[in-house]
Amino acid sequence: MWAVDVGEGYAGPVIRNGRIYLLDYDREHQADALRCISPADGSDIWRYHYSVKVKRNHGMSRTVPAVTDAIVVTLGPKCHVLCVDATTGERKWFLDLVRDHGATVPPWYAGQCPLIDGDRVILAPGGPDALMMAVDCRTGEVIWRTPNPRGWKMTHASIVTMQLDGQQTYVYCGNGGVVGVSAENGAILWQTDAWRIDIANITSPLVIGDGRIFLSGGYGAGSMMLQVRASDDGYVAKPLFRLDPEVFGAAQQTPILHDGLIYGIRPDGQLTCLELSGAIRWTSGAANRFGLGPLLIADGVIFAMDDSGNLSLAEASRQAYRPLAHAKVLHGEQSWGPMALAGGRLFVRDYARMACLDVAVLTLDK
Repeated sequence: MWAVDVGEGYAGPVIRNGRIYLLDYDREHQADALRCISPADGSDIWRYHYSVKVKRNHGMSRTVPAVTDAIVVTLGPKCHVLCVDATTGERKWFLDLVRDHGATVPPWYAGQCPLIDGDRVILAPGGPDALMMAVDCRTGEVIWRTPNPRGWKMTHASIVTMQLDGQQTYVYCGNGGVVGVSAENGAILWQTDAWRIDIANITSPLVIGDGRIFLSGGYGAGSMMLQVRASDDGYVAKPLFRLDPEVFGAAQQTPILHDGLIYGIRPDGQLTCLELSGAIRWTSGAANRFGLGPLLIADGVIFAMDDSGNLSLAEASRQAYRPLAHAKVLHGEQSWGPMALAGGRLFVRDYARMACLDVAVLTLDK
């Protein structure tokens, strides 16, 4: 339907109330630029930017904003957190996680997406005194900080929510392991170094249920299923199983839990469907590889993008890889940015361009 130029990187769009929000990078003005974009034609409704020098290092921006009806919150490549009014773009508050909370910018810049939970923004600076923290959505004031006794630093992974024995918790992969904290006060409920990736931890934890968390990564990490259980001393997290990367390991895109199965792309580029036991249900085969591209599932259809902008549709089948359609939709390189789907429109991007596709007519005959 339309396509627009974007700054170099892999930042994904998010859609709410008929508007697209994208944290871009403006190289000409050397600034992070939060863009509010019209889904009708890709034009900017408004733009808010702040100055920050970012050199090309496998792109610049690579995060997705968090949005409510009232606000938009972003985390930039050098760990700046911005909150603006979702309607007008007026700035509400601003944090520098490096300056204010001792964060270390990860290699290849920040990839963590902020999490809004109720009236709080949840962030993981990985600073000396703030492994994780909750910030008031209205003011930007810190509500609580999680201590960081082991000195874990920020990774590219994002925080996810998890219900544990009826209480709300947050799960995060730091550079030294995985931690679960209380949503009420940020206290550490459990932590483990059974899962860690020394080079780059990119994918986020995938909460399965019954205390289980599926973790996956690249650089030879493979994948692991943890289970968190109550003990006499609180909670403990122990591995249920571990898979070699040849079986499954999602290097860049967080796998999807759908209808009791896990769907993701393993290091050889094959789309793979796993049972919760770790057994392979099916793979897409050597002739159908997707590199490091994104995927999503909607209405029983898997949308999977490869590195070169080729979009494939397949049935979200429990039995086998069943392709439905294939099209070249982007013409750049490194089409790694997360896709977004809203109102029958699919928003996709490559290294330097974002496009809007009409997919409303696509149906799956069940």
